[in-house]
Amino acid sequence: MAHTKARSEPIRDPAKLESIRNTLKENATPRDYLLFVLGVNTALRLRDLLSLRVCDVVDSRGRVRNVIPAAQPGKGSARAVLNASCRDALRYYLEAGGTANQDTLLFAAGKASRPLGRTQVWRLVNNWCRAAGLAEGHFGAHTLRKTWGYMALRHHSIPIGAIQAKFNHATPGVTRRYLGVEGEKVENVESRVNL
Repeated sequence: MAHTKARSEPIRDPAKLESIRNTLKENATPRDYLLFVLGVNTALRLRDLLSLRVCDVVDSRGRVRNVIPAAQPGKGSARAVLNASCRDALRYYLEAGGTANQDTLLFAAGKASRPLGRTQVWRLVNNWCRAAGLAEGHFGAHTLRKTWGYMALRHHSIPIGAIQAKFNHATPGVTRRYLGVEGEKVENVESRVNL
């Protein structure tokens, strides 16, 4: 029997999302809080998120930027708008001991000069979700990005085409599968067509 790797899924409940955010701000390191907030608000790929440095989010005068520029325009690395939640989390991170060194990684692994690894992020996100009462489901490294897309689609009525463009997916179907909403769409259609 072949072993299949479980796909991570989004956080679907806005109340659980808020619970995780509040718990992290009160009990976690500023780095972990910032990772969560930027992850669910920017929809950056994990490699792009983990490669962020202070200079990517703060200008030379120490002001938090409004936009993270694309690392490699046209190569799949997208720019990201830093909304109010992101900017507040960045200020919190910097005031709580973040660095003024422009070249420092935001998400360094401990005192190391390397970023957190995918496994470390998987462990963190999985633990945050379990602590918030999400006992069922597979949560991990892609959960943060998928949560942005799911919330945009289901709770903010953003068209699937816009989410597809943000994710740089080939088709809306790819985006629906990525977010885990294919089954929901079919069930919704089945319940609405009542002849």
